[in-house]
Amino acid sequence: MSTAERPPVCNYEGSDYQTSFWEQGGRSYEDAVEALALRRLLPQTGRLLLELGAGAGRNTPRYAGFERVVLLDYSLTQLQQAAQRLGHSARYTYVAADIYRLPFVTGLFDAATMIRTLHHMADARLALHQIRQTLLPGAAFILEYANKQNLKAILRYGMRRQRWSPFTLEPVEFIPLNFDFHPQAVRNWLAESGFQRKRQLTVSHFRLGLFKRLLPLRMLVWMDGLAQRTGEWWQLTPSVFTLSHAVGETSSAQPGAFFKCPTCGNHSLHEQPASLHCQSCGKDWPIVDGIYDFRAA
Repeated sequence: MSTAERPPVCNYEGSDYQTSFWEQGGRSYEDAVEALALRRLLPQTGRLLLELGAGAGRNTPRYAGFERVVLLDYSLTQLQQAAQRLGHSARYTYVAADIYRLPFVTGLFDAATMIRTLHHMADARLALHQIRQTLLPGAAFILEYANKQNLKAILRYGMRRQRWSPFTLEPVEFIPLNFDFHPQAVRNWLAESGFQRKRQLTVSHFRLGLFKRLLPLRMLVWMDGLAQRTGEWWQLTPSVFTLSHAVGETSSAQPGAFFKCPTCGNHSLHEQPASLHCQSCGKDWPIVDGIYDFRAA
C-alpha cells in the first residue's frame, strides 16, 4: 500500500493526553468501568498480546496474565511515556507504527486489544482487516468503539438539534479524524474481516457530569457493571466493547520471525544497534529509545 493510498492517521505526538484527559480530567469513572469490561472479556492467560493504540500505557498493566505485551501506537512520545511508566524489559515491546501497515508477520499474536482507538480510523474496515492478519486462528480480539447510536445522539436527533441520523450505518466524523460508528456496521466489518463475535458489553452508562457529582465512584461503577450485561440486547451507551475470535485460516508465524518490513513485506530484518535493516529492500527502520519506529514511508 503506497503512502498516497493509506488513510490519514491521527497523531498524538507531543500530547499530554494521559495527564490532561485521564489523570486530571475527571475520568476516574470511565477508566474504572473500562477496566471492568476488560476483566470480563480478556482471557486470564496468554502468550503474546498486541495492544493497538496503547498510548502512554494506561491499560497495559491490566494484561498481567500475558507473558509478553507489544504496545503499538503511532506517536513516539506516547510510547516514550509508556516506557517511563512501565520500564524496558523482555515483557514489553514498544512499536511506533501505522495500524494500516502493521509491521508483524502473519499469525503472530494469540490476543489483541484496541481500546479508544477505532474512533480515529478513517477506514475502520481496513484497520480491522490488517489486525486480523496478525492473529492466530482462535485468537481473542477485544475492540472498543464510540457508538453513534447512543441515547444522547438519539434524543438530540429527535429534537432536531443535530443533522445526522444515529440510525444509519455510515460513520459520522464529528471533528477531524474522530468518528462514531453504528454497532451493526462494526459487527459487519468484524465478520467481513474474519472475526466471530462472542460477547458485547455496553459501557459508560452514567458518563453525565451530573451523575459523577451526585453519586460516589464506587456506586457508579457497580451500577455500570450491572448495566454492561445488557449489551447484547441494546446498545445506547457512548462506548461499546466486543470480544471476537479470529476465524478462518491464517498461516502461523515462521519460527523466530516477528517483524516484517512494512515496505516490502520481507521477514528478514537484521537488528543493528540503532535500527532494523531489511535485507530485501535495504530499508532501515530506526530504534529510538528502545522503541521500534516503522512510521517512515
